[in-house]
Amino acid sequence: MRLNCIIVDDSNLQRMAVARLIKNHPSLNLVAEYSNGIEAKNGLKNEKIDLIFLDVEMPVVSGFDLIESLDSPPQIILVTGKADYALKAFDYDVTDYLHKPITNDRFEASVKRAIQNYQLKNATKEDEEHIFVKSNLKKRKVFLSEINWVEALGDYIKLVTEEANIVILSTMKAFEKELPSDRFLRIHKSYIVNLDKIQKFNSKNVEVNGKQIPLSRNKKAELTEALNNN
Repeated sequence: MRLNCIIVDDSNLQRMAVARLIKNHPSLNLVAEYSNGIEAKNGLKNEKIDLIFLDVEMPVVSGFDLIESLDSPPQIILVTGKADYALKAFDYDVTDYLHKPITNDRFEASVKRAIQNYQLKNATKEDEEHIFVKSNLKKRKVFLSEINWVEALGDYIKLVTEEANIVILSTMKAFEKELPSDRFLRIHKSYIVNLDKIQKFNSKNVEVNGKQIPLSRNKKAELTEALNNN
């Protein structure tokens, strides 16, 4: 496992120093170097980056400005020559804060922390319950927590997830058996819903993500019971 990194620093010498440390580390992969925050922000749109080594003091766009401008920033290790930014750094939920000049030991400790954070975040995802489905002749892994509902489409069914709609060749009956009965309920001949995603319901419909899904009259009592047990 290697974390994809970038360096953002307006000092050429400092970029070279950090780049050398990254290249000598077996768990890091240096993707790019940027001399300012604007270039870095554009670069982040095109690459999947796990970790940024970010200088605080840069002209026009500071390191803190860059963090604030990102919707979902990757992990960040701040690099600075001034110790008085340390308190502010932790308001930004950064992974660590390195003071120039960076020692090997201190760099190693920062990277270790970043790797642990990465493993923690990804392990929970991997351990989560999932199923494999065949869509467009490809096998896809679908996490149960991401399924909002399942909808009948003739000989096919449609999985409506947070990310996309996945159409697979299956009957509702066969697919219902794939799903844990304590988390999913068939509320209509054409719909199976994720009980965790139901926002409200009445005698005719349930609401999932703002969409009304029909509820069969004979399923209302079963749904009420399932939600009470959930």
